[in-house]
Amino acid sequence: MRRRTENTPVAIERLTRQANRFAEITKRRFGFAYLVFRLNPASLLGLIIVVALFLSAFFGPLALPYSPDKTNAPERFQAPSSSHFFGTDKYGRDVFTRVLSAARVDLLIALGSIGLAFVIGTAIGSLAAYFGKAVDAVLMRIMDMIKSFPQFILAMALVAALGPGVRNLIIVITVIMVPSFARMIRSRVLSLREMAYVDAARTSGVPWWKIITAYLIPNSLGTLVVTAALNVSYAMLDAAGLSYLGLGVRPPQAEWGTMISEGTSQLLAGRWWISVFPGLALFLAVLGFNLLADGLRDIIDPRMRR
Repeated sequence: MRRRTENTPVAIERLTRQANRFAEITKRRFGFAYLVFRLNPASLLGLIIVVALFLSAFFGPLALPYSPDKTNAPERFQAPSSSHFFGTDKYGRDVFTRVLSAARVDLLIALGSIGLAFVIGTAIGSLAAYFGKAVDAVLMRIMDMIKSFPQFILAMALVAALGPGVRNLIIVITVIMVPSFARMIRSRVLSLREMAYVDAARTSGVPWWKIITAYLIPNSLGTLVVTAALNVSYAMLDAAGLSYLGLGVRPPQAEWGTMISEGTSQLLAGRWWISVFPGLALFLAVLGFNLLADGLRDIIDPRMRR
């Protein structure tokens, strides 16, 4: 008890130094991030688009007087106006409200699938790289089998087997996205597992799972975060493409791909707004996440800056 009391001031001083050091590193990182976004207008634009997308998706439909799914036959096919900013569709539904409601659905699908792919791919890639040999061969051959199929064709086959719906879309996109995360972290762990601090932890008797979770994965998160931000846009495109073909989100639920599909037949009749506005929303979302990924890459690895 006496020893613990005597060492308490030393422990408090050590923890204080660590906290101050962490605060200083965090301050420098935020300062550098601010500088990167300030000097890179494209990355700043991506950040603005992504923030606006989240705000409009989760708060926009609550502030609008229209329901995204309620039909109103007398107001069908109205052109964009002050009462209906993006016009109405063949059921009289407000397109602007449906675009914002669809943003919520597409973000849920994209973030849910990328989040699951991030966790599963990180586990597979780190285990394969750390243990090597038979474990690496088996796990990576499974990833190669998934990557050998054209991504969208595989997604179509899986959705056809599982059926449409938001949950099944998340599962399908997770499956086709896992190999990219697994290969990314595998290459990082292969270079990190021979570092001196990993050898020291191994010879000190630290369990393998703790070496992976406490030493290898945290030092690989930077690259994984950039990959995740970039793959969100791919997930949104896959979800919209499958819904456009009738294999994803089913009407009357609003989703950008479904709305584009519903409006395609009205283009020749001059009712362009039904499909153009959801298509523009999808374009801006993909552009925003791509530009944001470039900014995150510059922050995490400044040597990659052009």
